[in-house]
Amino acid sequence: MMMPNVDIAARVYNHRWKIDPIVRSLLDTDFYKLLMCQSVFRNKPDTNVTFQLINRTKSVPLAEIVDEVELREQLDQVRNLRLTRGESTWLRGNTFYGKRQMFRPDFMEWLENVQLPEYELSKKDGQYELRFEGKWPEVMLWEIPALAIIMELRSRAVTKDMGRFELQVLYARAMTRVWEKITELNKLPDLKIADFGTRRRHSYLWQDWCVQAMGEGLGHAPDGKFIGTSNCLIAMRRDLEAIGTNAHELPMVYAALADTDEELKQAPYRVLADWHEEHDGNLRIILPDTYGTKGFLEGAPDWLAGWTGIRVDSGDPVENTEIAIKWWKDRGEDPTQKLVIFSDGLDEKKIEELYNKFNGRVKVSFGWGTLLTNDFRGLVDGNGLDPLSLVCKAVEAEGRPTVKLSDNPAKAMGPADEIERYKRVFGVGEQERVEVFV
Repeated sequence: MMMPNVDIAARVYNHRWKIDPIVRSLLDTDFYKLLMCQSVFRNKPDTNVTFQLINRTKSVPLAEIVDEVELREQLDQVRNLRLTRGESTWLRGNTFYGKRQMFRPDFMEWLENVQLPEYELSKKDGQYELRFEGKWPEVMLWEIPALAIIMELRSRAVTKDMGRFELQVLYARAMTRVWEKITELNKLPDLKIADFGTRRRHSYLWQDWCVQAMGEGLGHAPDGKFIGTSNCLIAMRRDLEAIGTNAHELPMVYAALADTDEELKQAPYRVLADWHEEHDGNLRIILPDTYGTKGFLEGAPDWLAGWTGIRVDSGDPVENTEIAIKWWKDRGEDPTQKLVIFSDGLDEKKIEELYNKFNGRVKVSFGWGTLLTNDFRGLVDGNGLDPLSLVCKAVEAEGRPTVKLSDNPAKAMGPADEIERYKRVFGVGEQERVEVFV
């Protein structure tokens, strides 16, 4: 269903939250969340998990910028959402990754009736402490809406006193910036790129505009270079491919549930064994960096080498792709037939660099996130619309802390003693710290 274009500046100037709720549908989430949710619903439906908002950009005091009453109204709005009949029909009957009825009837029946759990909200040192606790399949659905709400409320707070013409100029400049990036990327002949920008977008309407610009500027697949969006609602409304596979959340929770060091070491592979039973083709994408890419691939079972590809999401993308290429070669696989999806802090220059380095050596694809859907850097005084490094992560499973090591220690999370234990179990040595921008 095609939707009419929106005058974003006028809408921002006129908006009230009851007219423009930030999250207007349970489908306003990333496709990988629904895929993972079905897997969790099948394999670990009764596991108790806690998610927590983490602002890694400490210099931005969100609790002093975002109004608490408005935040609670928007969070409560999400708790009242249910799938509409049309949304359910789209999920039940659409073809995703070449497969019809990807979502099983028992999962869909559950999803049609789910209500997101309650939340806990407080303030500390200028930041919001926002936590969600509940059964894993339910509580995991909070991650994307929570991030989208915080990000858009911050955008609204910064722009609330701007005049109509000031807003028009702001969005004209931002649109020009996006279009210039798209024009530059269109020079890459075999580019395949998707929108991954839901979690830290400027706003829903802005993400929707960026997706339309990508489609017009790059052309739609299969003949064009724009292959789709991670956002399910936009994919449904714009008749696009919904793009996504799996994320760090799965191995983090599986690992937290491990009783011994040996079970801990095998946890990331148990995740993918469960995934292997459910999915094939381009959904068989390895995300190897949760506890270090090099060690993960060295200890991986041979059957994983037969998967379609990997997603590179932290650390040095060139180094980690070279590690993957060698791993495939050592196991008799042809790297030129393997898909590598880059998704970490991408902008047009880095996309060009990685494309030129690896196109032809592997099948290259890109998931373009924050710097597509939230690049307002320097466009307002005080850089008040610069993007944040904001995440909402699973921090506990059945009362046990979760841990993420990453290929970049700046993205590591968990208690210090557990981080050291995980580094020992997974054989992670010294790592180069790179400042996290987004």
